[in-house]
Amino acid sequence: MANDKKRDQDEYFEDRAGTDDARFHVVPHDEEGWAVKKEGDDEPAYTADSRNDAVDEAKRLAEEAGTMVYIHGDDGKIEEQLEYGDK
Repeated sequence: MANDKKRDQDEYFEDRAGTDDARFHVVPHDEEGWAVKKEGDDEPAYTADSRNDAVDEAKRLAEEAGTMVYIHGDDGKIEEQLEYGDK
């Protein structure tokens, strides 16, 4: 069942990858850092030492794009979602 949920999530993100609906995710990165990743992009759009810096940049990018931000915790689970624009 967990594999089905993961597969559904992957398909959901693939559908939005490279589109104006692509959203930004703040995720743990490397050993102690944080990254802002846009759905569909392998490389981070931004990296930071602190989660707060990554969240601030994700908010700025999402507001500019009129899309959403998903903020993940240390465990990778989504803790908060923010919406910008009418999408």
